Amino acid sequence: MAGRVFVAAGTRDGRELAGYILQQGYQVTASVVSSYGESLLNSYQGIQVSCEPLDEEGFIAYFHRHGIGVFVDASHPYAANVSENAMKACRRAGVAYIRYERQQTPLDYDRAYYVTDYQAAAEQAASLGERIFLTTGSRNLEAFARAEALQGKELICRILPEPEVVQLARDLGFTPANIVAVQGPFSLELNKELYKKYDAQVVVTKNSGATGGADTKFAAAMELGLPLVIIDRPPVQYDNIAYTFDDILDFIAVQ
Repeated sequence: MAGRVFVAAGTRDGRELAGYILQQGYQVTASVVSSYGESLLNSYQGIQVSCEPLDEEGFIAYFHRHGIGVFVDASHPYAANVSENAMKACRRAGVAYIRYERQQTPLDYDRAYYVTDYQAAAEQAASLGERIFLTTGSRNLEAFARAEALQGKELICRILPEPEVVQLARDLGFTPANIVAVQGPFSLELNKELYKKYDAQVVVTKNSGATGGADTKFAAAMELGLPLVIIDRPPVQYDNIAYTFDDILDFIAVQ
């Protein structure tokens, strides 16, 4: 194979995949979205790490500058813009593209409400209770904090314990009492205790798969009989897709 392998590795399984590819003898660049993500890759000797945010043109320039031959898209399942920009850039630059897609967590629950976006999630949650526990991360907190339907409701957000993330929540009006700043993944029991501690009446989440902790979030809500508002993954037509690390390696090997 000619060129380096570029891995969009902003998730835990993305970082593990980047390390796995490196261990098979390939040259690997891993792209992460934070200094914290970069620090987690330090254990992989020889991996090149990029924290540079890249759009379509930025990807193309980076590919040419660093001799990228294959792009492995292991970005978050909800980061549709990253995937779309990467595919466009790969087509234009002649770089092979493949998506690593983590499996969704199956759910059979009559109190699960599926919505397509954050506004719909806010409206659905507002109709189901007064105290709403948000487990959707920090990037879309504003959509809930500013949602007209949620004015007068009590919102609890669970976010990463990074100073800038906590400050974002504070700036959006979340009080310290309603900020749960803790690093996952979370066990079933811890999820249950947090829901009970904050007297949650509704849980808002995504189906990020077991790696993203969806299985234990779902199970905890089900055991407590809480309604779940689940934001569906954005629909993306990937050029190539695989569901295991070995299938990714098979794709790389023939490029």
